[in-house]
Amino acid sequence: MDTLFPTLVIGAGAWGTALAIAIARNNHEVLLWGRGAEHITEMQAESCNDRYLPGLSFPNTLNVTENLEQALALAKHVLVSVPSTAFPAMLNDMKSFIAKDLPVSWATKGLTPGTGQFLYDTATEILGDSHPLAVISGPSFATEVAKNLPTAITIAARDETFSTALASAMHSPTLRAYTTNDVLGVQLGGTVKNVMAIAAGIADGLGYGANTRAALITRGMSEILRLAESLGAKTETLFGLSGIGDLILTCTDDQSRNRQLGLAIGRGLSVEQAVAELGKTVEGMHAAREVMMRAQQAGIEMPIVEQVFKILFEGYEPRKAVQELLSRDQKSEGSQD
Repeated sequence: MDTLFPTLVIGAGAWGTALAIAIARNNHEVLLWGRGAEHITEMQAESCNDRYLPGLSFPNTLNVTENLEQALALAKHVLVSVPSTAFPAMLNDMKSFIAKDLPVSWATKGLTPGTGQFLYDTATEILGDSHPLAVISGPSFATEVAKNLPTAITIAARDETFSTALASAMHSPTLRAYTTNDVLGVQLGGTVKNVMAIAAGIADGLGYGANTRAALITRGMSEILRLAESLGAKTETLFGLSGIGDLILTCTDDQSRNRQLGLAIGRGLSVEQAVAELGKTVEGMHAAREVMMRAQQAGIEMPIVEQVFKILFEGYEPRKAVQELLSRDQKSEGSQD
């Protein structure tokens, strides 16, 4: 794979913009595309994305475009950073304009809404099997990446040439990019951790403290590992950056939208009020439903995911949900709880 440049980043939210900045900072040519003519015009005029990453200027090699068809014709690599709910539609919009073998990656964390399908499988179905595909995941907040603070991520691909080239494009003294071929494990870790972060936020919002948070993270990891084993993902992947690393980050830091949502619910807001207060996409909201579907299909217990699902979609009272988790039968730590 000779070159990935120009890279087209689709999605001018915080994370898409941060990744565009990180690649352009390595003196690589990057095109950034987003919806909304007014937003595009603002970014072109100000050479920054003040809506999502205020005060952080774009490198000289980062250009903003509103013409998706033209940008796809120029691109040697497409990096998609849109919510999981928009992912299938975005790929369908792209497929008529991209070259047959164009590499495609994404930084979206979640499952395909309505089906519970992993995004890699959805991308293959929509785009066909001629495109090298890769998943970008790991413990990373957009603002910190854009500010050039030390961060480590994982790039998962079945095409080792592509994952190595993409890691090289992103790797810098402050952004370490590791590679793996465990596409399933990386997607799984990046999805379920968002549900666990909502649970941790709810517990903290209720005032249950650090002990409860630590227990939720640990038992949440057990649930992730059970689902991973049932689906054939590698255990070592879930003990890496895209598993336990992302889980700890998202459950403990208030930059996490999923944790923020949980905190608001724990403080007493309804789910609708909490979502409105946050005013941003919360991937864990959608993931809770899809992960429950996958767990039921696999015939495994995921009690924390189940309680989050009940709170979000069945009007369950948060304090009661936590009490139900605590009142489960005593078992050995290695058992399914």
